[in-house]
Amino acid sequence: MDNEQKRLYWQSRRGMLELDLVLTPFAANAFGDLDAEDRKRYEALLDCEDQDLFVWLMGREEPQDPDHRRIVGMIREYARQNKS
Repeated sequence: MDNEQKRLYWQSRRGMLELDLVLTPFAANAFGDLDAEDRKRYEALLDCEDQDLFVWLMGREEPQDPDHRRIVGMIREYARQNKS
């Protein structure tokens, strides 16, 4: 992990178990493969409120912002493909 990825990994730890279980594996394992624009999208997503992240990542609502919608979709897909 490079320094940016390490920093975002720690920012992905939210204190809400459900979010931690989705965001930290994505940050640790998929973030490094993202292009520069998707990396920016992920970093911007981390500025959102935990409750918003929760409903988006659990698929209960879709983000209005197209950039958030794109990265949330990528995170959900990663989580689906990597269920233990």
